[in-house]
Amino acid sequence: MAPKPHYTPNHIPDPSYIRILDTTLRDGEQSPGAPMPAAEKLAIARQLAALGVDVIQPGFPSASSDDFNAVKAIAQEVGNAVDGDGHVPVIAGFCRCVEKDIAVAWDAVKYAKWPRLCTSIATSPIHMEHKLRKSKEQVIKIARDMVTFARSLGCVDVQFGAEDAARSDREFLYEILGVVIEAGATTVNIADTVGILMPFEMGKLIADIKANTPGIQNVIISTHCHNDLGLATANTIEGARAGARQLEVTMNGIGERAGNACLEEVVMALACKGYHVLGGLHTRINTTHILKTSKMVEECSGMHLQPHKALVGANAFVHASGIHQDGMLKHKSTYEIISPADIGLKRSTEVGIVLGRLSGRQALRKRLEELGYVLKEDQVDSVFSHFKSMAEKKKVVTDADLKALVSYKAFNLEPIWKLGDLQVMTCGTMGLSTTTIKLVTTNNSTHVACSIGTGAVDSAYKAINLIVKEPIKLLEYSLNSVTEGISVTSTARVVICRENYHTSTYAFNITYPTYSGIGTGMDVVVSSVEAYLVALNKLLGCKESFICAEKIQISE
Repeated sequence: MAPKPHYTPNHIPDPSYIRILDTTLRDGEQSPGAPMPAAEKLAIARQLAALGVDVIQPGFPSASSDDFNAVKAIAQEVGNAVDGDGHVPVIAGFCRCVEKDIAVAWDAVKYAKWPRLCTSIATSPIHMEHKLRKSKEQVIKIARDMVTFARSLGCVDVQFGAEDAARSDREFLYEILGVVIEAGATTVNIADTVGILMPFEMGKLIADIKANTPGIQNVIISTHCHNDLGLATANTIEGARAGARQLEVTMNGIGERAGNACLEEVVMALACKGYHVLGGLHTRINTTHILKTSKMVEECSGMHLQPHKALVGANAFVHASGIHQDGMLKHKSTYEIISPADIGLKRSTEVGIVLGRLSGRQALRKRLEELGYVLKEDQVDSVFSHFKSMAEKKKVVTDADLKALVSYKAFNLEPIWKLGDLQVMTCGTMGLSTTTIKLVTTNNSTHVACSIGTGAVDSAYKAINLIVKEPIKLLEYSLNSVTEGISVTSTARVVICRENYHTSTYAFNITYPTYSGIGTGMDVVVSSVEAYLVALNKLLGCKESFICAEKIQISE
């Protein structure tokens, strides 16, 4: 990847280069329930710098002391960190066209190598009348005076944002943009604040601004698109096609209401189509950091992604149809326009197959091999017939389901241990549970043990382990109610594996297969014990009954 062009606030030497302004930490944080503490914002800003964004807008400094401190810390650290190509991101503080806002924002960002002030005022009739309650002349004067004030503080990089530009009168928009450019603005931001534009309308708006605004050739045109009609990414791309050279986006598209244009969608659209369809438009984003950044933002913001979210959703690179799976097994580009590695995804399956009722035998065999199971032809036949039966009842057949099928259906394993009786004592003030359990073997011999745990299920599992004497590791435990009313039936699910006692002092580690179990009943403890025993019997029964290709990993 070529290095980023030298940064000049109002000029880009390469006419096809697109600057990416990330406002995840400002507009994205305005999503209901998404505010992030300063430490998390700093961590995300570091990751955005690693991603290679040109401009980071880390907050609204005058909104609160916490926001001020977060923006200042980011300006001091991230705003002075030089990457291997010599790139340092611009740190841009958001502010209204109010002197106090601008002064506070400057105090926060002035420590960065490339500080920027992003001033903003509404320009649409509905906003000026009902929100600002000011005339056009008053708004123009405020905009001019505040850009002038920002420059007077020593800031040479001032962005002016026309809020709700999409619904603004065109002639007024040309006029106010011309005024702020004359006052010293270096970037003018055209906001579709309510996400009302169609892509062709956005393209015409940018083209008209380029053609009719005095001095527009001396600044960078920016777009800021919201997703109220699901068109934010399309509008952003169309704005770039029409001449915008800075695109404001957020990671995962988070933001007010329906969110903003998605960084990952905009960047990858340009990566896929920029050179061949969009006249050479390109960014310098390190796309292999996209998934990592997405997951960090998802975790810190609490804004969880829908599985079908483009590029970064859980289903973005998985395939369920038998026809698609067959194509993927033959050549990945049949159904994937980009490689998952391009965004930093290392998937667990070679070709991203998800098994369900539409999957075929070859997809099943391939996934079993990836899980470490080498089966004979008759065993595959047995597993496949039961797999199809299971798939008719479940939307997705998981890896745990497959392992259960391999354990029981391919090898017809009989349970080694059965539950005889159990008793749980939970009374008292110590917060501990005591479980006594009786297990019965296949030859009807009984074994009894008692154990203390932090809860009834924990103490029951520990008692079982005392009897079985196997090194077992519990990987997953979940409990769900599957009926309603007084007589609630609960289903417990567990996933276990044999404990791996190898350490780095050995020449290798062995990754053992996992085993799942499900138990259903009105008593949650009994259900949980039944699930644990099902998984345990699979582990013990499969110990010698199937061929498992153990994955050898050389220790570092």
